[in-house]
Amino acid sequence: MTDSASVILDCTDPATWGPSLDEAVNVLARGGLVVLPTDTVYGIGADAFAPAAVAALLAAKGRGRQMPPPVLVADTRTIDGLCDDVPEAARALVGAFWPGGLTVILRAQPSLAWDLGETKGTVAVRMPDHPAALALLRRTGPLAVSSANLTGRPAALTASEAAEQLGPGPVYLDGGPAPGGVASSIVDATADRLTLVRAGAVGLAALREVADVEEPAP
Repeated sequence: MTDSASVILDCTDPATWGPSLDEAVNVLARGGLVVLPTDTVYGIGADAFAPAAVAALLAAKGRGRQMPPPVLVADTRTIDGLCDDVPEAARALVGAFWPGGLTVILRAQPSLAWDLGETKGTVAVRMPDHPAALALLRRTGPLAVSSANLTGRPAALTASEAAEQLGPGPVYLDGGPAPGGVASSIVDATADRLTLVRAGAVGLAALREVADVEEPAP
C-alpha cells in the first residue's frame, strides 16, 4: 500500500510545476532522494556527487554497491565533463538517440569526486526525453538515477506505483504515467566494439543504422 506519509507533488504542467521542482531541488541539495518521471519508467534520483545520497538511493532499492546507478544529464555536451575518451561511434549514438531511451556506458573522468559504487572506472549516462526530468536536471546538474522500484520488482510507471514500493522516504514528482513504459537500452562503449548489454526502448536494428553495435555473447 502507498504510505500516507509519502509526499507526492504534482509535476504535470510546466505552468504550475515550479513549486514542486523547487522542493525537489531543495531535497536533493540536502542529500535527499527524489522520484521523478522519465520517458521510459519512473526513476529515483540523488545528487551524483553526494556519496551518502547515492548510498541511500541504493539502500532504498535494496541494491548493493556492485550495481551502481546510471547518471542522467540535461545536455549531450555534459558527457565530455563526465566521461573520458568518448568513441566517435558512441557520439553518433548519442547524437541520434538523445534525448531518449538509450543509456551509454563510458569511461568516467578519473578526476571526478564521486562514488557511484563499484563502477570499475565507468559510468552509464543518459539524457531522458521528458520535460519535467529535463527541467529538474537543468537546475541540479547530473543526478544518479535508477528505476524507482525495489530490486527484482516491476519498474514503476506512475508516482503512486513507485510510492507503493519505496515508501515515504523520497519526495515524489508526479508527472503522470511514464509514456515509454520500457527501460532504456544500454550500450557498452568502453571496449573496442560497442555492445548491446540490455535491450530496451531503442531496438538493435535502430542502433545499427547509426553504429556497429554487437549483440551480447550468449
